[in-house]
Amino acid sequence: MNSPAERDTPANPQKARRGMHRVWHAFGYSLAGLKAGWHETAFRQEAILAVLLVPAAFWLGNGWLETAALAGTVLLVMVVELLNTGIESAIDRIGPEWHDLSKRAKDMGSAAVLLSLLLCAGTWVGALWARFA
Repeated sequence: MNSPAERDTPANPQKARRGMHRVWHAFGYSLAGLKAGWHETAFRQEAILAVLLVPAAFWLGNGWLETAALAGTVLLVMVVELLNTGIESAIDRIGPEWHDLSKRAKDMGSAAVLLSLLLCAGTWVGALWARFA
């Protein structure tokens, strides 16, 4: 049987951290996630596009709310892509064999990316239309 000290020790050392020490380590994990995402082609393409579109949002946006909507939808696509990649990675860790629930999880993640892309495109088309039409 485990001693009381062993039972109180979390399996993940991050859970025992407190305050700024925890925030600092969480920030490092977030950077590691962005680095891992960079190795995914879709995320890399979206990140490169974001480098162009986020500054363009400040030019195109008519006021802070429209600018935030334009830039926010671009960043939302990247967030959803990272979540989709996380889902796919977790499913792939379970095993390479085909399973209906694994397919469903991956398809739903892909659908989430599609919807975020449609939202982004619609927002940008609307802003471009309002500015130039």
